[in-house]
Amino acid sequence: MRILSVSELTRYIKNKLESDLLLANIWVKGEISNFKLHSSGHIYLTLKDREACLKTVMFRSRARTLLFQPKNGMSVLVRGYISLYERDGSYQLYAEGMEPEGIGALYIAYEQLKQKLADQGLFDPQRKKPIPRIPQTIGIVTSPTGAAIQDMLNIIRRRWPRVDIQLAPVLVQGEGAAASIAKAIKLMNELSQVDVIITGRGGGSLEELWAFNTEEVAFAIYNSRIPVISAVGHETDYTIADMVADLRAPTPSAAAELVVPDSREMLRYLQSINLRLSKAVVNRLERNKQRLQHCTNSAVLQRPYLITGNRQQTLDVLTSNLHRAGKLRLADKAAQLAALAGKLNVLSPLATMARGYSICTDATGKVVTDARAVELGAKVEVLLNKGILHCQVASKEDAPVKRP
Repeated sequence: MRILSVSELTRYIKNKLESDLLLANIWVKGEISNFKLHSSGHIYLTLKDREACLKTVMFRSRARTLLFQPKNGMSVLVRGYISLYERDGSYQLYAEGMEPEGIGALYIAYEQLKQKLADQGLFDPQRKKPIPRIPQTIGIVTSPTGAAIQDMLNIIRRRWPRVDIQLAPVLVQGEGAAASIAKAIKLMNELSQVDVIITGRGGGSLEELWAFNTEEVAFAIYNSRIPVISAVGHETDYTIADMVADLRAPTPSAAAELVVPDSREMLRYLQSINLRLSKAVVNRLERNKQRLQHCTNSAVLQRPYLITGNRQQTLDVLTSNLHRAGKLRLADKAAQLAALAGKLNVLSPLATMARGYSICTDATGKVVTDARAVELGAKVEVLLNKGILHCQVASKEDAPVKRP
C-alpha cells in the first residue's frame, strides 16, 4: 500500500480535474456572493444556489473585458474551467467569461450562430453587393408604427425628395418577427421593384432585437439579389443581420442618410462641375485661338509659294535625273543584248549549216550520228542550210571517213 503526501495527493486530484474534458470548458449558472475586486485587478467571488456554492476567480486579463460590473446577489452565467487550488486543497472555477443571467443564454446562441454562419461564408466581404449611388426606389422592411420609420422617411424626403419608397410592414420583435422580416425581404426580391432594401428597427434590449439575430433573417439577407442595408438599434448594437448585410448602418437614421445623397450637396457639386466645365471650354477656346493666330502669322501660310516653289524645283530636278538614268540603263541593256545575240549566233547550228554542214535524221526524226544506226535501203532526211533532201541509203561505211 502506497502512502501519499498531501502535496502528492493534491497534485493527483488536480491532474484528474484538469484532464476531464467536460470540466475544461463549462458554463455555470449561479448567484454572486462574497464578491471582491482585488487591487491587482483579479476578481474573487462565490457562485451559489440553494444547495451548494463554488469558489470562483477571474484573473485581471479576463476581468477587464467585462461589459458590466458584477455585484453581490446578481444571477450570472460564468464560462471557465475547473481546477484545484493546491494551497487550500479546494477546487474552484477559473472564469474566462461572464454574462448576466437572462441574456446569457441568448448570448451563447448568438455566438454559436455567428460562428456557424461565418464558417458558411455569409460574412465574406467579397460577396457583398454595392449600394446604388442614386436609387430610384427604396424598399423599407420595418414596423409601420415605430419611430424608426418616421425618422427614415423624414430624412430621405428631405435629402432626396424625388425617390420612391415602398414600405413592407413587419413585426420587429416577438414571436413570428423573424419569419415576417424574412418573408418581406423575399417578396421584395420577387417583385423586383426596388433598387435597395433597408431593414431594421429602433433600439432595444437583446431580447427585443433578437429577430435580427436569427438564421432565418440572415439567409433572407444573404439570398437577396437586391442590396440590403441593415439598420438595427443604436450604434453600439451589432446583430447577425448587420454582419450579413451588404452595408451596416449604425442607426435607422444613419441608413436614411447613407441610402440617398443630399440634394443640396448634389446641387452644389453640379454647380461646381458646371463652373469647371465652363472654365475649361473658355480655356480651350482661348488656346485654340492663340494657335490659330500663330498659324496665321507664320511665314509659311502667308507665303505658301515659298514651299510649293521649292518643292516644284526639286521635283523637276528629280524628273530630269530619272529620265537620264533611264536612258543610260536602256543603252546598257541594249549593248548587253547585242553581245549575247552575237554569242548565240556563233553557237547556233544554223550558222554551222551555212558553212556547208548538214543534219541527217532517220524516219523517226532522230539525228543520225553513226552509220551503224541505219540499215541499207532505209530512208533518211538530210537538212541543209537551204532545203531538205529525202534520200535512201544505197551503201554505207561503218568506219569513220578520213578526209584529206
